[in-house]
Amino acid sequence: MQQADIQHFLKRFFISNQCEIVEEGTGYFTVQLTIEMDKELMNRPFYWHYVEKTGGTPNPMKLTFITDPKASPSELSGEKIHFGSPRLHQIFQATKKFGGFIRLYEKTKHQSGNTALHPWIGVNVTISYVCDKKKDFVRSIGLHLINGTIVEEFQEKLESLSLTPKIPDYCFTITPIIKPQSGLKRIERYIERIIEQDDHTWAEDAKQRMNRDMMLLNHFYEDLKEKPDVYWSEREALNCLYKPRIHINIENGGLFYLSANHVWTE
Repeated sequence: MQQADIQHFLKRFFISNQCEIVEEGTGYFTVQLTIEMDKELMNRPFYWHYVEKTGGTPNPMKLTFITDPKASPSELSGEKIHFGSPRLHQIFQATKKFGGFIRLYEKTKHQSGNTALHPWIGVNVTISYVCDKKKDFVRSIGLHLINGTIVEEFQEKLESLSLTPKIPDYCFTITPIIKPQSGLKRIERYIERIIEQDDHTWAEDAKQRMNRDMMLLNHFYEDLKEKPDVYWSEREALNCLYKPRIHINIENGGLFYLSANHVWTE
């Protein structure tokens, strides 16, 4: 996810959860939280306990997010948010909670006869390269459950369509040939191929930094024939810190039934 995509993602998240965007400008926007979203994001349990106990009028908060400090007004007060910030991570977690897996149908313009809707499975995945540093990549991948076509930027493609949780009139769904679980396995193998073909000098660099610090540690204790427990614990800590590892996490996903106009190619 690029910095320019963050504002778009956040707006979609809040609108999908019935929160009103009350102001928007270049590099920022202000959202009025619902009661449910205030409870989820703002960590005010005592306030909500008091309101519910006394029957008071609830007053969920407004939040202003600054996604581009250079482009937003200099006098604007709000939360600066970027990829990796705690607030964005919190919203990613809320996204899983409120919309981990959905089923949507495309609204089509009825011509004549019934319209067939093709099944797709789509997932938004975070790939994390982790050592003493961390780098995250977000990929949105869709797989056609009839012919097995895999497309990238699937979320962006969906955003141009009108989708509904109920199947529209005069439409019917085609039964998947590829079962959703098998589709997820295909996407998993696709992601593994992406990772295999990527540049992994980051892992070699991490090993070199680990070896450098191991040499310093060994030099510090080199005069001791029998190493103390602290030496072994520090070795283990360095190994845990620098050891290269890759995490793949599905943030959310769904089944999407789309018209034949959107049977994209790879």
